[in-house]
Amino acid sequence: MNCLRFLPRRSNERQEKQSTATPPQSVHTAVSCEINKKPSFRSIDELCDEKIGRLRIFHLAELRGATNGFSRRMMIGLGGFGHVYYGFIKPSDPKQRDKIKVAIKKLNRESLQGDKEWTAEIQFLSMVDHPNVVNLLGYCGEDNDEGSQRLLVYEFMANGSLDEHLFTRAFPSLSWKLRTRIALGVAQGLRYLHEELPVQVIYRDFKASNVLLDENFTPKLADFGMARMGPQDGRTHVTTTVVGTEGYVAPEYLKTGHLTSKSDVWSFGVVLFEMLTGRQCYEPARPKSDRKLLDWLKTFPLQGRRLRTIMDPRLENQYSVSAARSIATLAHNCLSSNPNSRPTMSQIVECLKACNR
Repeated sequence: MNCLRFLPRRSNERQEKQSTATPPQSVHTAVSCEINKKPSFRSIDELCDEKIGRLRIFHLAELRGATNGFSRRMMIGLGGFGHVYYGFIKPSDPKQRDKIKVAIKKLNRESLQGDKEWTAEIQFLSMVDHPNVVNLLGYCGEDNDEGSQRLLVYEFMANGSLDEHLFTRAFPSLSWKLRTRIALGVAQGLRYLHEELPVQVIYRDFKASNVLLDENFTPKLADFGMARMGPQDGRTHVTTTVVGTEGYVAPEYLKTGHLTSKSDVWSFGVVLFEMLTGRQCYEPARPKSDRKLLDWLKTFPLQGRRLRTIMDPRLENQYSVSAARSIATLAHNCLSSNPNSRPTMSQIVECLKACNR
């Protein structure tokens, strides 16, 4: 998938090698100052300040040791931010002896997602606390002879990402029960961001690859580098540079740059259809007429008997037809061309609860 990002490219010129190393504490201060620039978000500031003090500040040497020198053998992912590794760190509690397995994201200096996204991820994940949002354990920010070193340390998610299970044959297929449970968990996470914080948070880059699964297949939203605060002071939308992943971006946001929570709802509808069909929103290897999932789905009426035709064959017909039809209808409503006609995440959660009974 192509990442949409209409921003000027950063200069590739390297910093002077004489730049001195910046201790992590100064990054902590910079993050706190960035949050406190917005006095109108006082309640969010308090949430951030409360949590950010509990985040661990790692030194680069510690994370290098945890990943065996950022060994390729310990690399588990590659995204817009950079490389993701697994590693083992000492627990913060000295009474615990066993090391903790974690995931470590290391910023690629050529990445389009730079310091701004790194800071945003720390800001947003420091103020949220929900079972369906990934837990940020700490961060590292140092400047040395090699340039800026920006890293994030998360809880390790043993079962990888949702897209791997849906689209990669190397991973076992998800059962119908697991799919509906994952869909409900993700919807609860988005509802929390949209409706349960003092200030609304719009995720802005919702897709299957940003849903991680723990050892119990509990889904958690990850990668908050593109998240934005929702509209304030009676405004209907936030005007912002269009970013996101092609195929998941709401059409009105793509056209106007006007961002609302209903932009996330559109993206959620796309992923719901991916979970039903086992197909990605765009698959260039398919015949031209079938490459775009949403165009392909238009040929199959949701209320007819042909619903079975769109269902993922890896389910082997082991699913509830009535629940599948309800979820397909819900996904269709999420993709309404009129943003105001799309359901809220609370309405989506209630619908998915009924499908999980």
